[in-house]
Amino acid sequence: MSPERAARPNILVFIADQLRADHLGAYGNSEVRTPNLDRLAQSSTVYENAHVANPTCMPNRASLLTGRWPSAHGTQYNGIPVDPEASTFVRQLARCGYRTSAVGKLHHQSMGWDFEPEQLDQIKASAPKLMDTGVADAYSRRREAGWDQWENRARHAAGFLPLPDDYYGYQDVDLVIGHGDAPGGHWEHWARERGVDPDQLGGPVAGSKVLESWEQVYASSIPAEVHPTRYIGDKAAGRIRQAAEQEDPFFMFVSFPDPHHPFAPPHEYAHRYDPASLSLPVGFDQDHSRSPAHIRKMLERRGEPNADPTMSFAVTEEQYRLAAAAQYGLIEFMDEQVGRVLDTLEETGQAANTIVVFTSDHGDLFGDHGLMLKHFVHYRAVTRVPLLIHMPRQATERRSNQLVSSADLAPTFMDLAQVPGFRGIQGQSLVEEGQLGLGKENRALLIEEDQPFSLDGLRAPVRIRSVVTAEGRLTKYFGTSDYELYDHRCDYDELENLAGLQQGQQLLQTLEAALGEQLVNLASDQVRPEFAA
Repeated sequence: MSPERAARPNILVFIADQLRADHLGAYGNSEVRTPNLDRLAQSSTVYENAHVANPTCMPNRASLLTGRWPSAHGTQYNGIPVDPEASTFVRQLARCGYRTSAVGKLHHQSMGWDFEPEQLDQIKASAPKLMDTGVADAYSRRREAGWDQWENRARHAAGFLPLPDDYYGYQDVDLVIGHGDAPGGHWEHWARERGVDPDQLGGPVAGSKVLESWEQVYASSIPAEVHPTRYIGDKAAGRIRQAAEQEDPFFMFVSFPDPHHPFAPPHEYAHRYDPASLSLPVGFDQDHSRSPAHIRKMLERRGEPNADPTMSFAVTEEQYRLAAAAQYGLIEFMDEQVGRVLDTLEETGQAANTIVVFTSDHGDLFGDHGLMLKHFVHYRAVTRVPLLIHMPRQATERRSNQLVSSADLAPTFMDLAQVPGFRGIQGQSLVEEGQLGLGKENRALLIEEDQPFSLDGLRAPVRIRSVVTAEGRLTKYFGTSDYELYDHRCDYDELENLAGLQQGQQLLQTLEAALGEQLVNLASDQVRPEFAA
């Protein structure tokens, strides 16, 4: 091994699914117990204003992977697989001598979930060519059959399916497909080997204390020692031990499917929080008379979940309290597994040369503004994510209030690993003069969201663009006259929509200019020209 390769740090990345920043103790939550992540924060740079490039699983995970916004990398909503030939930071690390692995959920390809019937009707009416298999698209060039089926749950259920040895740059993968207490992938076979049948013990039918008005909340019958969260802890700790026997530096992506709904902690964690003692979130009963029509429509049907269980809706106080108690149990369980992996890193003598990162793929409304889950809204609870970066031998905490995007992580990781980047990166590295920095001042962040279907009160197809600055947030629903405008200097919680009000005109002009500039900046694909003409 060359001296240059030996000097490169290991990189260990933990990522949670659908975890908002302030559901951790390190971000000010005094109700949930996260001692291991709090301990990590005490020796990390804590980014207070990290936001997603897109508040949806597949698009933002692709932005993490490529350093590009969804409009550039092409995975603009769930169900579009990442281009298998895309340049990714993981692939670049592997090319430069890193041993790369992933444990848990990836979601770079589709899991095989179908659209709801009404969603298909909307797509056929508003974008009929989108579902026409006879129409060519960017993925129609010749590829081997099955190239986009590596994360299809049904395919994995049929038998253990190892992933390719260059899966977007990952050389080894222990895969979990989906969410909740009984997902698919490699975990399913691991659980069966331990005498647990997910078909019999998983889901609300086998669970207990199922919330009658919303069956996404229940106590799972899957025991904690065989739960997907435990599987990820076990596999990650095992890979850390293996890495100690190897000369090459490692990159490991440890991805928990929780605390994404269903909120179904195992019994051992299902009763650790008293729902009645939890505080109601900001704006739970706020006046939405100035909110966009689709938000007002949700409030008219408070307590009625969408037919698609992933879509946002307005919750009752009972639904919120029981969901929060269950989710906090899941977060505490995840925190314990993070602690196990970090302890293994210490025990094997690798901590002193390992960068440790914790983040999330997106947030969750989780009661803020009376709403739940995600999609079609860009309140801070959905777009803001935790981001902790611990550098080797760092002993003290630093906090940054600068705006940071999920797309910044790919170039940051490559700079920290001392490997060259690739053309087309749009995110900004957090590394300054060879050291991890706090982020750039006076920055504007673009947040994208596209969907081929919509909710009542919002026309399909949906194209939402938000710009966030230190001054405020502007969200435009393209194709409609609706927009949202919030002044963060006096309304951090985004309770007063200034759209259409005279008092917001100057801020509107400022943020419209910032939005236009961001849209233009990201329109460049940075493709190398062969000739002048």
